[in-house]
Amino acid sequence: MEAANLTLGFGTKTVLENVSLKFPARAVTSLLGPTGSGKTTFLRTLNRMNDKVSGYRHTGDVRLGGRSIFKDRDLMEFRRRVGMLFQRPNPFPMSIIDNVLAGVRAHKLVPRKEFRTVAEARLTEVGLWGAVKDRLGDSPFRLSGGQQQLLCLARTLAVNPEVLLLDEPTSSLDPSTTENIEGLIRSLASRLTVVMVTHDLAQAARIGDRTALFFDGRLIEEGPTEQLFLSPKHAETVRYVSGLFGDRRLLGVVVGADSTT
Repeated sequence: MEAANLTLGFGTKTVLENVSLKFPARAVTSLLGPTGSGKTTFLRTLNRMNDKVSGYRHTGDVRLGGRSIFKDRDLMEFRRRVGMLFQRPNPFPMSIIDNVLAGVRAHKLVPRKEFRTVAEARLTEVGLWGAVKDRLGDSPFRLSGGQQQLLCLARTLAVNPEVLLLDEPTSSLDPSTTENIEGLIRSLASRLTVVMVTHDLAQAARIGDRTALFFDGRLIEEGPTEQLFLSPKHAETVRYVSGLFGDRRLLGVVVGADSTT
């Protein structure tokens, strides 16, 4: 997946300007930036979630497999291929097992006799099967917040996406659940393209293969995560990863102090 010369806005306000960024397959790309930098709007564009927002406009392109995503008329199929996990869990008002199978049923991906096998496989993959196997008919709202987020991840994975978009997926979770989900993300990157928005610099350093920094609607710098943190090329990057833009200081990473260009 890649964005090419993407400029977008709402009405007269431009939110992102001339962003070009490639997302390698089987890797995690972290998107960093202060609040209001445009990174979440950019992520939502990759899933075409801004299409119906009043005043939305864009120029440039986003391509998946060499084809413009804006030419896909079947949004349901497109969003099967490009799944998204949000900041807060959003389980559907149906049973736990029906949550996992919602997309499988809608897309008619497997015969009915295989439904339970699919549900068990995905719930096992996210580490939730042991906790729910005896109450698959229960409401998901009886689960903890962390378990609900894992359920939403299982639901997303059940339709076999090619790309997984993550919008601060652990920001509302406890440290233990956060650690579990980070491990899952690393594992999923062995077969998926993963793009993750995070405000947690340490998280980006832990699990991002590549990192991109947005500031004031512009893509400032992108590259291998270690390079961006240890040898940043731009002054904005140096200041951001040093914690001077008000975000959390990176834990355990020494920032190259000689990068000022």
